[in-house]
Amino acid sequence: MSNHFKNFFGSLFDKPWEKKQIETDNSHQGKTFDISLQTSAVIVIFGMSTVLFTLVLTGYLYSIPASQDTRYLFKPNLLWLNTLVLLFVSYFFNKITKDLNNNKFEKVKSNLLFVGFLSYTFLFGQIFFWFQLMESGNYVSTNNYFSSFYIFTALHGLHLLGGLFFWGKVFSKVKNLKKKDIIDEQKSINALSLYWTFLLIVWLIFFSTIYVFNDTVIAWCKALLS
Repeated sequence: MSNHFKNFFGSLFDKPWEKKQIETDNSHQGKTFDISLQTSAVIVIFGMSTVLFTLVLTGYLYSIPASQDTRYLFKPNLLWLNTLVLLFVSYFFNKITKDLNNNKFEKVKSNLLFVGFLSYTFLFGQIFFWFQLMESGNYVSTNNYFSSFYIFTALHGLHLLGGLFFWGKVFSKVKNLKKKDIIDEQKSINALSLYWTFLLIVWLIFFSTIYVFNDTVIAWCKALLS
């Protein structure tokens, strides 16, 4: 019985992320969570960013029904285009992953470059849309709807800039590597792909809430808070 307690409580102090423990655990039939440092960093960012984005979105959902009507929706044709751009980014990251597995390294380089181009296109599209809003007289201080929009898109843009910084570091390495050496950057590329998927999901939730299904969301919030 004492051995069972020792084995049980001893396992609570195991460190599965350490190399020695991974080797020990992998000597069995099962495998440990062998997560790369890059992916671990992205997961940590996920946690912090999710809280931040949730606070902004919750603030919007809470304040709009209590303070004003919402019959001032703009027609964000450019935002539909930007959403399509982000979807293409996710698509090309998926192609990059497949090309890495199939040793198509030249395609990895070209698609990674194209991903950067699309990401900058999205960012400049957002800035251009801000100017469109301001020219039509819709500023951060106009109402809760537009203040939420500006704050959320600014946070999303900052996250995208952070991702582009690391994309630049990865691409600067990959473009100068020989074909067989590109595989060494696979963990970094996979982490980038995961990060951009997160940005896409966050954007789709926000865009759906604040525009696509805005009337439904507002009606639901008013009914909930009444």
